[in-house]
Amino acid sequence: MRAKTLCILLFALVPASAMFAQEHHHDGMSSGDLGSVDFPISCAKGMQETFPRGVALLYSFEYEQAQQAFEHVAQTDPTCAMAYWGEGMSLYHQLWDRPSKTMMERGAELLQKAAALPSTPREHDYIQALAVFYGNPDGAYEKRPEAYSKAMKGVAAHYPHDREAQVFYALSLLGSAPEHDPSHIHAKEAVAILTRLFEEEPSHPGIAHYIIHACDNPQMSSMALPAARKYATIAPASAHAVHMPSHIFARLGLWQDDIQSNLKAIEIADQQAAVHMHTAHHKVHSMDFLEYAYLQIGDDADAKKQVEELATLKVMHGDEEFMQDYLRTRQSAFPVVYAIERRQWKEALTLEPRADAEPYTKTPVYWGRAVAAGHLHDRAAAEDALKHYDELVEATKKGPKPYMGSGFQEQRKELVAWADYAAGKPDQAVRELTAVADEQDKIGKGETELPAREMLADMLLESGKPDEALKQYEISLQTDPNRFNGLYGAAQAASRLQQKEQAAHYSALLIKNCDGTHSDRPELQQAKRLVAAH
Repeated sequence: MRAKTLCILLFALVPASAMFAQEHHHDGMSSGDLGSVDFPISCAKGMQETFPRGVALLYSFEYEQAQQAFEHVAQTDPTCAMAYWGEGMSLYHQLWDRPSKTMMERGAELLQKAAALPSTPREHDYIQALAVFYGNPDGAYEKRPEAYSKAMKGVAAHYPHDREAQVFYALSLLGSAPEHDPSHIHAKEAVAILTRLFEEEPSHPGIAHYIIHACDNPQMSSMALPAARKYATIAPASAHAVHMPSHIFARLGLWQDDIQSNLKAIEIADQQAAVHMHTAHHKVHSMDFLEYAYLQIGDDADAKKQVEELATLKVMHGDEEFMQDYLRTRQSAFPVVYAIERRQWKEALTLEPRADAEPYTKTPVYWGRAVAAGHLHDRAAAEDALKHYDELVEATKKGPKPYMGSGFQEQRKELVAWADYAAGKPDQAVRELTAVADEQDKIGKGETELPAREMLADMLLESGKPDEALKQYEISLQTDPNRFNGLYGAAQAASRLQQKEQAAHYSALLIKNCDGTHSDRPELQQAKRLVAAH
């Protein structure tokens, strides 16, 4: 499933109060800690620092603090139209989730208020562009991001020297991109804008951040490595900014960089939580990347710590929607990833979802069961997993978020393939999984998901076709380099083909991957034997 669909980060944005006047100086986020943003406004002079700070927070997806910054501006200068624009922007999480009906109604109110106040022509255009998104809160959501992007394109064209207009337009392109677009047209257009701006202003948080998002796919990930290396130093006070480089590190198999990035992000999130910031979403997201990265270097002990800690996490007051969605989904997924990546098929079959969770948050458990049942050739278990999966998807379509139901189609194809494999139909299963892998190569997968092509290679190797398996492992390692099981599988396939040099090559890469982790994985011991034999 694509990450944009799976990561349902629903934020409960609490209203600012007089508390903000005290907290915004003590939350560890000064303007200098968030990057360089130049966004002049026609409001009270005392707000010329607070407003750009709010924009910088927006750029790093620190939505709660951004909202508080803009509300503080509005409280200090109630006639500041752009303060209400900023509040509206804080409710629109373009790359994460769609606003609830309550948020849409609130956004419409804010933009109406902004439009009724005096503003400069430039400010008026920003306000009108966002008003396009919030207009008619009861209308269909699907066309809103595209309409907003079209409006922002006009703002960017009308003010070609306004860097912020160019950045917000680039973000709108990413926010309005089709869910499955192998051509990455929107991403490529955004990168063309942002790369030029990055050369002009390398300390701008939004530019570096959105380059990473635009290139978060197999075809473009290497293009974002300079921005990934830079972003955490631009906004070191933002947990999300410190985490974001790991999206590219994970795509490129740079596991130690990935791990250090997320350890630091969690440290910052914990510091923010100590001053009552709702940062659990940042922490959980980083833990997701940590678990995955630890497993790729054979560090099962530290991976298990992420699983165990996540199971104990509780939602902070005011973050209830988050508890029901993203946290519940990851609590389902973490044990599955831990079992499947370690190839512990029987362990995966025993996993159960939380009974009180929403249907769509339970789906990772049944995906894991289907994969495990396929490897075990357990037809009954595979069919049962597919049955439960379909029931959860149907329940989702009938629930309060029916749009979520459309996001499971690609993942379901994987379940079907493993069910067919378990049923003794390997040729059919290979065809089905090949189609998924071909599509995934074009559009990408979630950074912490198992590559379909690697699963295809596993299936071929188990079916006694090491020559075909090796080809698939090698293709998979191009899009998902340095994966533990990908390297091990390639070495095993080469070994069965008596290609000793290739077997030793992939084994050596696996050993290097795991250097210093003191892993006791049997696969690693086998890799060492292959290298020694060569």
